[in-house]
Amino acid sequence: MEQLNGLIMKGIGGFYYVEAADQIYTCKARGVFRKKGMTPFVGDRVEISVDPDGTGLIESILPRKNFLTRPPVANIDQVIVVTSVCDPSPNPLLIDKAIAAAEDKEIEPVVVVSKTDLQGGEWLREIYEKAGIRFFAVSSITGEGVAEVRALLKGKITAFTGNSGVGKSSLLNGIDETYALQTGEISQKLGRGRHTTRQVELLKLAGGGYVADTPGFSSINLEQCDLIRKENLQFSFREFAPYINACKFPSCSHTCEKGCAVLEAVREGVIHPSRHESYVAMYNEVKDLKEWEMK
Repeated sequence: MEQLNGLIMKGIGGFYYVEAADQIYTCKARGVFRKKGMTPFVGDRVEISVDPDGTGLIESILPRKNFLTRPPVANIDQVIVVTSVCDPSPNPLLIDKAIAAAEDKEIEPVVVVSKTDLQGGEWLREIYEKAGIRFFAVSSITGEGVAEVRALLKGKITAFTGNSGVGKSSLLNGIDETYALQTGEISQKLGRGRHTTRQVELLKLAGGGYVADTPGFSSINLEQCDLIRKENLQFSFREFAPYINACKFPSCSHTCEKGCAVLEAVREGVIHPSRHESYVAMYNEVKDLKEWEMK
């Protein structure tokens, strides 16, 4: 038996499709995983043993750097939060919730604003570049920014998130024209409608890298991730970092206290008010929740 390291591209009905040595191997998982209560997931790096007929067994799952639960996918390198500059209008709170969920899972967030052929998005650029988050303006009509986003995906596993209608699919089709064909095939196989399985699959891009694709839903839903505890939320706003330990009180919530260094940075214009407003809204959502309600 040949031993290989690979990447799980998809899993259906107990079979796992593992990319290793530039091939796809159909693998089963060893029974020992079930006994230990472990499940291999899309995005997992695994060690497999391969028979001469090309079928294989997953022998071990390598350590995960992160994991999203809905849909289950492991080892995401970056999340691209797509919002449109209009139609639908951008919602900074939703953008910030997605960014915070990514930061909490130690996934690099990137903001992409689409439809810039219709309207400028400089006010959004100001918010996110001030926060130290990479920001790209794109138009699927003019092609603006598409090459830059394509370069960003190379060599990485990327998830896209964003409201319906913001132009995620148009952007991905501009990045890789085979994407529409791949997603179309998956749609046909699985069917559309309310009984569609929330099956996630890694699609390999022609320019390098992978996109986590959820047929019928077209994006990872970071809003459905576990809620961030109130004491951890401050660490999901990266621009707060220099000020967290400079507050007068160690238990400062950074919402209204006197002597809060974060609030002072907002007043001085170092932290954008929009980001702080999102933080306060998110803090108020979780501050009174009990432990069992956090899931």
